[in-house]
Amino acid sequence: MLLKSQEHLSVLKVIIITALLIIFTSSLSVSTDVDDSLAYIWPLPAQFSSGNDTLSVDPALCLSVSGKGSGLKIVEEAFERYKAIIFEHEVEGVNSHSVFNNFRKRRSRGFDIGTLKIVVHSDNEELQLGVDESYTLLVAKNEGLSIIGEATIEANTVYGALRGLETFSQLCSFDYDTKSVLVYKAPWYIQDKPRFAFRGLLIDTSRHYLPVDVIEQIIESMSYAKLNVLHWHIIDEQSFPLEVPTYPNLWKGAYSKWERYTVEDAHEIVSFAKMRGINVMAEVDVPGHAESWGAGYPNLWPSPSCREPLDVSKNFTFEVISSILSDLRKIFPFELFHLGGDEVNTDCWSSTPHVKKWLRDHKLTAKEAYQYFVLRAQKIAISKNWTPVNWEETFNSFASNLNPRTVVHNWLGGGVCPKAVAKGFRCIYSNQGFWYLDHLDVPWDEVYTAEPLEGISDPSNQELVLGGEVCMWGETADTSDIQQTIWPRAAAAAERLWSRREAISTGNITLTALPRLHYFRCLLNRRGVQAAPVLNKYAREPPIGPGSCYVQ
Repeated sequence: MLLKSQEHLSVLKVIIITALLIIFTSSLSVSTDVDDSLAYIWPLPAQFSSGNDTLSVDPALCLSVSGKGSGLKIVEEAFERYKAIIFEHEVEGVNSHSVFNNFRKRRSRGFDIGTLKIVVHSDNEELQLGVDESYTLLVAKNEGLSIIGEATIEANTVYGALRGLETFSQLCSFDYDTKSVLVYKAPWYIQDKPRFAFRGLLIDTSRHYLPVDVIEQIIESMSYAKLNVLHWHIIDEQSFPLEVPTYPNLWKGAYSKWERYTVEDAHEIVSFAKMRGINVMAEVDVPGHAESWGAGYPNLWPSPSCREPLDVSKNFTFEVISSILSDLRKIFPFELFHLGGDEVNTDCWSSTPHVKKWLRDHKLTAKEAYQYFVLRAQKIAISKNWTPVNWEETFNSFASNLNPRTVVHNWLGGGVCPKAVAKGFRCIYSNQGFWYLDHLDVPWDEVYTAEPLEGISDPSNQELVLGGEVCMWGETADTSDIQQTIWPRAAAAAERLWSRREAISTGNITLTALPRLHYFRCLLNRRGVQAAPVLNKYAREPPIGPGSCYVQ
């Protein structure tokens, strides 16, 4: 009887859901038209103007690079990548033998844009925090009178040129009727620069291993949203996947011998990221979250029953940390290095006899030993010419003793950055209530409206907020679902970090931002990024029924 009732309920649910889908998709079927009053560029440029012309782009688009940076291969390689994206329907080596090719030749005509001119004023390709990412982009019909040219990107650095290339690629749209690439609403004149210097995404390769190819796919997708820092949370209590040449047994803490990163892998990831204007900030979390270290070197554990925090009483612990940082300094050129420092439970220090004796001999409480550990690790990092970044617990516990160079990384909630900058520290905003992507119930609009400068009105204090970061913690994310968990919500934060606050905080964002985010999500899909529907009730869930990409 119960079984039959459940069957009836199941049938009823199917009928109800089907009816709702019909109503839902019917109500959306009229909303797929593009709102021409909006600029479908993500993130929104700082300043721009557009017109009413439609320009065609030559599939044989040429690159012309000038300025002091004309010899840098970053721009040339980026142009080839973007050319493949823009002309995805031009399949090299296929059309030349196609029966349709002659037909297309008969339809061919002159193109409005045949050359993309890029002017880079500096030949310095060093990539660090605050590198100039500004650019100017002009896309206009060349009638022989303009001295600027057809499509021109001008930037002080190659990294500004990269951002301009991304914007240009978003202006280009394939028209299926004419089978050509068009730029609508030309002429475009864009002057653009980021609001914040630090625009990050955290990935976690300890909770689940991510193959190098997957990490590179994530980096590629970051460049589409103009994010510029990959925070690589490499190691945690669950696994230690990274090769450390000085202490080769450390990666015995990996899940398996197949889930590891060699030194060469790490070099490849950093190099791949640099070619896309993205820094890699490595994190080695100490003294907590470090149980996996002891798989290779059990002496790092206070005892077999007390496996973290790391043993504060032994110089060996700090020798290992120093060697790890020395080895990593050869791989990661970015000036910021994340030392963690969060969620440290020191109870077992007090109950482990030799650590307890050390605490007594040094007249320290366990809490004071936590401070001692963090400060000593900071000193090691600074000696290797790194600026230490620590999770906010260190600031909350002993702000007055932190090294003044410390960057405080907010995560627990609001109000931390205002307190940190008031004391002269720099801050990164990652309030978990909005910018933790593993919190699947946070909708796009809450991600979009979260404000790194909330509660900070003094301009000099605002300057101390480096920016922000969305965090993709890996407990329930691996290769199978990480991209659809990151996107498109990470894009909502990306616009908050790039675009002017005034431009994206006025009006009804359901009308001004949501259609554009739908469009950007579909752009990601077209580029092979498995971005989930924007309006999911629960992030990374598939569509609830048939419908256009642009309204899901």
